[in-house]
Amino acid sequence: MQNNKFLKISLVVILVVFLMAGSFGGGFIAGHFTSLGSFNLPGSVISPTSTVDTTAGGTPQDLQTLFKPFWEAWNILHDQYVDQPLDNTALMRGAIKGMMESLGDQHSSYMDPQEYSDANISLSGEYEGIGAWVDTSGDYLKIISPMKGSPAEKAGLQSGDEIRAIDGTDMTGLNPETVRLKVIGPAGSDVHLSISRGGSDQLLEFDITREKITVPSVTGEITSDNIAYVTLTTFGDSTTTDLRNTLKDLMAQKPVGLILDLRNNGGGYLQTAVDVASEFIDNGVILYEQYGDGTKDTYNAEGGGLATNIPMVVLVNEGTASASEIVAGAIQDHGRGKLVGVTTYG
Repeated sequence: MQNNKFLKISLVVILVVFLMAGSFGGGFIAGHFTSLGSFNLPGSVISPTSTVDTTAGGTPQDLQTLFKPFWEAWNILHDQYVDQPLDNTALMRGAIKGMMESLGDQHSSYMDPQEYSDANISLSGEYEGIGAWVDTSGDYLKIISPMKGSPAEKAGLQSGDEIRAIDGTDMTGLNPETVRLKVIGPAGSDVHLSISRGGSDQLLEFDITREKITVPSVTGEITSDNIAYVTLTTFGDSTTTDLRNTLKDLMAQKPVGLILDLRNNGGGYLQTAVDVASEFIDNGVILYEQYGDGTKDTYNAEGGGLATNIPMVVLVNEGTASASEIVAGAIQDHGRGKLVGVTTYG
């Protein structure tokens, strides 16, 4: 069971929009869930051709009546469906997917193990694809921002571009997550994208060669004006450590100010957002996570930050999303620094 909560607006290898999640049933649930129990089928072992004894243990007693139609359907499929044997894992995952879709929340969905793996590739810092952050919540797969130096940037993709066709095949009506999986691929392979820009019906055509991309999550330098310039590209596995190491080096040079560049940063882990904000905010609330019943969790600055007093500004743009917006918003709300740029993604 995975208890790490994270925000995700993805990468191509492209990723996905705003997640907070926990693994479940051999896969992954994206939404406002952090820890869910294991999924147990009634009975001990179910062979591909077996039916389920709904009187056996597994389904809690108080849910036996509620789940009776489910197990009846399960048994009917295994007994009467024309193509046997059935894939029980696919049935189980389909049931979870349907359960999530019934919520009517575009930000809550189920990922199977492969989708979960793909969605997290960028946070490890290496991936193969075109290098763009994307939004999968709409009717079409939308580019949030191309990554700096990526094939997507070199080809000329822009924030707000919608992928309407891939290799000549219309993507209308397809789940944007399915479209995302069609865009990713091995380094050296080509993909042709038909793009709608600015809502125009006239499509723009792009041929892009996928690459293997290694992205450092943090870079830093001292400018000629003795300003520490720190760029965050994601909120991934190594971001907290990379940021502290970068700040140690830069602050030792006694800069007179600091610029934190969060432009085109599509986000990452929620806890990493708290860690990053804590390097610049000494104490106080970083964010609240509020649930539908009105309860909320509070995330406070952790203390011990390396740059809590130096004057600073934060650069943002339309590609600044999720975890980046948490950090930028906390810095602004605490009066810790000014935001410079345009309205962020969210």
